[in-house]
Amino acid sequence: MALLLAAKLHGLVLGLPATAPQVGLVGTAHAVSTETRPAGAMPPPTAPAAAPDPPPPEQQAERAVLEGLRARRIELDTREQAVAAREMVLAATERRLGQRIEELTVLQQRLAAADQARTEREEAGWRQMVKLYEGMRPRDAAAIFDDLDMPVLVQLVDRMREAKAAPVLGAMRPERARLLTAELARHRARPAD
Repeated sequence: MALLLAAKLHGLVLGLPATAPQVGLVGTAHAVSTETRPAGAMPPPTAPAAAPDPPPPEQQAERAVLEGLRARRIELDTREQAVAAREMVLAATERRLGQRIEELTVLQQRLAAADQARTEREEAGWRQMVKLYEGMRPRDAAAIFDDLDMPVLVQLVDRMREAKAAPVLGAMRPERARLLTAELARHRARPAD
């Protein structure tokens, strides 16, 4: 208490307002030293702190290793993120390619079905024509065969039964029958498509 009273008296003597009391001896000494400074005066210079001793070489080496490990870890994390991004791009590309392959497979099946249907229609048309000519008298069929284009004639005679084609060939003009026979041989020698 006595110290507190002395501090207040000291403040009154110097002409400073009495504010909250400073507790303890150290607090009082500090308050007195700051209050006695003239206004606008710079605080007294403090002694520069002594430079800390450099760490021993073992600590420096350990710190270098740790910094190297940290840099390597950052590099590995960056690579891992890049690999993950590439994997996502590859997965998306694989999905798109899978969908495209499925679309192409469906399209290929449609084209094959359309081609087969077209081939069957053509074959049905040829069979009807063959049936028509097989039903005719050989002399009448031969008169028409003498004037038909060779590719059409080859297709017709190739599909005709031999028993029906022979009398028609016999009734055709000899040079036309010879030419038809040669074309028919070439046609049958070709490999099937």
